[in-house]
Amino acid sequence: MQTQFGKKQNERRDFLKMTGISAAGTLLGATTLNVPYVHAAESNTLKIALVGCGGRGGGALVNALETEGPKKLVAMADIFPRKITGLLRAITESYGNSIDVPSDRQFSGFDGYRKAIDAVGSGGVVLLGTPPVFRPMEFEYAVERGVHVFMEKSFGVDAPGVRRVLKAGKVADAKNLKVVTGLMSRHKVSLQHAVEQIHSGIIGDVTTCWAYRMHPPFGLQPRLENESLVSHHIRNFNNFTWVSGSPMLDWLIHNLDVCCWAKNAYPVSAQGHWSRQFRAEKDQLRDLYAPEYTFPDGTRLFAQGRYIQGAWHCFQATIHGTTGCAVIGEGVHQPVIFKGHNPVSDNLIWTYTGAPFRHEFQAEHDTLFDCIRKDKTHNETERSCMSAMVGILGRMAAESGQVVSWEDAFNSTQELVPNIEQLTLDGPAPVEPDENGDYLFPMPGETAVF
Repeated sequence: MQTQFGKKQNERRDFLKMTGISAAGTLLGATTLNVPYVHAAESNTLKIALVGCGGRGGGALVNALETEGPKKLVAMADIFPRKITGLLRAITESYGNSIDVPSDRQFSGFDGYRKAIDAVGSGGVVLLGTPPVFRPMEFEYAVERGVHVFMEKSFGVDAPGVRRVLKAGKVADAKNLKVVTGLMSRHKVSLQHAVEQIHSGIIGDVTTCWAYRMHPPFGLQPRLENESLVSHHIRNFNNFTWVSGSPMLDWLIHNLDVCCWAKNAYPVSAQGHWSRQFRAEKDQLRDLYAPEYTFPDGTRLFAQGRYIQGAWHCFQATIHGTTGCAVIGEGVHQPVIFKGHNPVSDNLIWTYTGAPFRHEFQAEHDTLFDCIRKDKTHNETERSCMSAMVGILGRMAAESGQVVSWEDAFNSTQELVPNIEQLTLDGPAPVEPDENGDYLFPMPGETAVF
């Protein structure tokens, strides 16, 4: 197996930290939108609210402010008020003309999302950049209020949450709301062309897919003095399953999505395993997730998420067909397709040679704002929820040690955080450590997942 082709693209959550606000214009490159802006509504100033002001939300905000046409950030919300003020300081110099967020439209606390969404009102836009556990209630409220949505992945941390998002997505359709999600690989032009080639039969029938996300371990920020456990978990949301849904949903989801896109199918079942061999931090993060999925035709999708220092790094999706293979997906700068199953340069039969295109992070926001201004139908909720369920299915199978069907996973009533609307910073955490500060882990063969 070859390592990835091309350089790894920056994660949205690291956008501000890794590139700096001033780099936004040069990073984004040329646009993919070729249709001239002629619709009368394009002169309207679109009101924007940002919910979740960390790196993930901040990157989305920069992308939104880089779109064509007049727009204005008018409200911000975050559980932690310092995140709001810190982000405002970071972006004001570059985007001050598009920012109007006085103190009375800066909302902290768990209900801040409602106030921010109300501030833009019907026809406005909300960017949801909070951890995945909050996505169902935020998206549901935005749709209720008639607000267009960009929502970061993932789309819930359990099946009941995903079903809630799916239901709200159908209401969004009925209200003609535009919805774009953070599965940005779908907006990468070179990848779109690569998947078209696969669907056209360039590698024959797809027989096996591999989704990789393997890199060094993720750190744990120490708990602050007098900090509540809920606050500690949310600040370290990648490290706690109840907040992030696990790396299956927060990290591997991109290439799981790409593999299902290339296969043009979703799994019917999964089995797999997980490990925590090296990690010593007091959290719920694993060293490894490795589920194996079965598609309706009996072919397989294998996924590997590994977070171990010094181990082989790989960040890509590999697709094998009856006559060739493709190296594509998140982490692959330039998708490539080969004859046969040995991905070496002598076997190369296709690579993208079209015009330069805008970075996929920017392209997804271009799509959202373009569809709003031109009133074009666009809603990515259903396919995004399907990909989230692929991650949940894999997590269920790995943690239980059982073969889990798609139907059983999708219909599961298990909630990681029952009554999420009642969660408070100072209340009990959904998961508590033992007297040694250690967290209970699922035991394959013993843990029930339904």
